[in-house]
Amino acid sequence: MKTALVTGGGAGIGRAACMRLARDGMAVAVLGRRIGNAREVADAIAAQGGRAIAVAADVADEVQVSAALARIRSALGPVAVLVNNAGIEEFTPFAGIDDAAWDRVMDVNLKAVYRLTQNVLPDMEKAGWGRIVNVTALGAQIGAANMVHYTASKGGITAMTRSLAVELGRKGITVNAISPGFILTPMAQRAIDGDLFPVPYQDIVATYPVPRVGRPEEAAAAIAYFASEDAGYVTGQVLGVNGGCCP
Repeated sequence: MKTALVTGGGAGIGRAACMRLARDGMAVAVLGRRIGNAREVADAIAAQGGRAIAVAADVADEVQVSAALARIRSALGPVAVLVNNAGIEEFTPFAGIDDAAWDRVMDVNLKAVYRLTQNVLPDMEKAGWGRIVNVTALGAQIGAANMVHYTASKGGITAMTRSLAVELGRKGITVNAISPGFILTPMAQRAIDGDLFPVPYQDIVATYPVPRVGRPEEAAAAIAYFASEDAGYVTGQVLGVNGGCCP
């Protein structure tokens, strides 16, 4: 049984990815800042006959990440699949972004991807097999007002995905990403409730070829494909899960 580590696994796309990977026969480490949410997901997996543990860690904290990985390896074995999903978003006009806000978003959204990937790489190299799946964002591709630090961090993930794919392919490790569009997650719901979009979200999704919001499970299905044996000849790709709103 292969072990998958999903960051931000307690809610939204991360939760759906944990459930799907467990259904596909993987042991799952549900990593999140809120242990209660992570435990709920791990318990739901166990209730369906799967194997999972909940681990609390702030992905921006190197000490916490190291401790979390030690616990995961002890409980479930080496990490074969890494899903870099954890992220934060902030809606701030560009002129109002300060160094602290910039660093906070970059530390969680981008630096943590580098740190987690580097830490699990020895497991994958030893096995001669690995799957790294990153979660970027549509805004990195088409832009988004009042979210320059967020979209910059997600654009960095896209660049990292493609460069790592070139570097790691000969080692049996693939690196891909999904680029979600409007997926109805708790994060998206907070933006809706806070009236943070420039126009009503219904007007946005009404312009899509598939004119609706997406479900976390649909994003998780794309993650599961990239994490599978079937995707062994697919690397360096960024798959839009976005209702066809852009190429």
